[in-house]
Amino acid sequence: MASHGFWFLGAENAAGNGSQSPNTPRAWCQAAAQKFSGGIGSKLCALLNVGEAEKAAQAPVKAEDESTAESCGCNKPCNCSKATACFSDLYSTDLLPALDGDAKTMNFLQEVVDILLAYIVESFDRSTKVIDFHYPNELLQRNNWELSDEPETLDDILISCRATLKYAIKTAHPRYFNQLSTGLDMVGLAADWLTSTANTNMFTYEVAPVFVLLEYVTLKKMREIIGWQDGHGDGIFSPGGAISNMYAMLLARYKMFPEVKEKGMSSVPRLVAFTSEHSHFSIKKGAAALGIGTESVICIKADERGKMIPSDLERRIIEAKQKGYVPFFVSATAGTTVYGAFDPLIAIADICKKHDVWMHVDGAWGGSLLMSRKHRWKLNGVERANSMTWNPHKMMAVPLQCSALLVREEGLMQSCNQMQACYLFQQDKHYDLQYDTGDKALQCGRHVDIFKLWLMWRAKGTIGFEAQIDKCLELSEYLYNKIKDREGYQMVFDGKPQHTNVCFWYLPPGVRYLEDKVERMKRLHKVAPVIKARMMEYGTTMVSYQPQGDKVNFFRMVISNPAATFEDIDFLIEEIERLGQDL
Repeated sequence: MASHGFWFLGAENAAGNGSQSPNTPRAWCQAAAQKFSGGIGSKLCALLNVGEAEKAAQAPVKAEDESTAESCGCNKPCNCSKATACFSDLYSTDLLPALDGDAKTMNFLQEVVDILLAYIVESFDRSTKVIDFHYPNELLQRNNWELSDEPETLDDILISCRATLKYAIKTAHPRYFNQLSTGLDMVGLAADWLTSTANTNMFTYEVAPVFVLLEYVTLKKMREIIGWQDGHGDGIFSPGGAISNMYAMLLARYKMFPEVKEKGMSSVPRLVAFTSEHSHFSIKKGAAALGIGTESVICIKADERGKMIPSDLERRIIEAKQKGYVPFFVSATAGTTVYGAFDPLIAIADICKKHDVWMHVDGAWGGSLLMSRKHRWKLNGVERANSMTWNPHKMMAVPLQCSALLVREEGLMQSCNQMQACYLFQQDKHYDLQYDTGDKALQCGRHVDIFKLWLMWRAKGTIGFEAQIDKCLELSEYLYNKIKDREGYQMVFDGKPQHTNVCFWYLPPGVRYLEDKVERMKRLHKVAPVIKARMMEYGTTMVSYQPQGDKVNFFRMVISNPAATFEDIDFLIEEIERLGQDL
């Protein structure tokens, strides 16, 4: 028997609908209004049936006595079919748009929502596992994931939904620290459900009018926060930071050599790009994809904290020019992936201006610190950049995916990427064509990523995001202060981290007192992988590790989950020691 779920919330306010047919929009709205408490149903009705808004906002009638409730679980007299619903006899073809499919669809979706809501609640429960880990071959054997020619029943589909979430990583769990993107925001989740329901495309105003306008408004706001005058410029939401970085490289090349669009790389001299040796791998990947080549990406030395050294950047630019190469692109990093370092943007901007090179700031990880009055100084100089990558799905905890490329020069994206497909981007439409944004994108079809960010921004305000970000940085400082002088811990670099990245070694008793340095490093290299494996097998927490240059494996603790607390940091320290004490 399914539990009471989403569709029955507020059932105490329910009332009969008279002779209204349950298939009419107005009757559906009235039913919704009665099933939601606090006037939410009336507002929902107004949104879904604007013409009937005044009629729909009717005062709810007191619920009938529970003794009159039918076995459907609605706690009221009704004509729903939940009591007799048997998903083992139903298939996807029985759902809408099938005739008489509305009630079956509602019952099926209610079951799905019940599954989702249970998973959400469980994800925030610290007594539950972060992961129910199984090795790949074991997981394949436990479940039948194979596809067949014949359809499965809806009962089987619901079983698959439960199984998928059973083995999914609870990225919303307060003790999940494995990736830069963690947490689950309820407003962002609601926005994601809405965009999936709308199921539209971002390429033209005619098919996504509200979403296109929200993207326009939000990108302008983000450019204002960067510091570009009056928010002028351009931008787009892309499938991730790697694609946003590639967009920037594409624009820089087109800006310097517009003929490359038609004639290709054979029409331009040997181009070279520059980035920190600690930068994200997507810079080289973008160069490979654009035909520039990975060998044309020159890695600039970083200091012991992971920041690009400006003097080395200028030296390498001059060397490239002397060899006959053409420097066209410098990618500075605001928040490196491992150390969380912020390159010195003002000095880099001076060099780019001097040598007439496009300056890009990869702020996928650290760009959100612009929302914090306390921490935005770390990006001083970003307003001088030609472009910037900013991933709200990281520090701002917007549900994946949500990555923005911001460009200072308006119109450049359009001229660089447009192909003017006449079946989609007709020039004689009856509205302002600047809102047909698809032709400036590399993609044709483009997912609606904007609504999650926009709705969360409306719900939190800028000050809400600021508080959320400041809290994460406070937690990272707390972790740093607890372990910097703690026995058995050694920091990878000296000094307080600039971002939430806290990089450290845990030295178990068996390694701690080894005098042979070579043997000590050899054994220490194996410590973090073993502890991480035990974390996953116990399911208690997840933290990333990696080597860096000549440094053996160390833990990279990052905090971006708004649900994390000081107690979770304490738990992490104790868990590392518990799992590694015998090593």
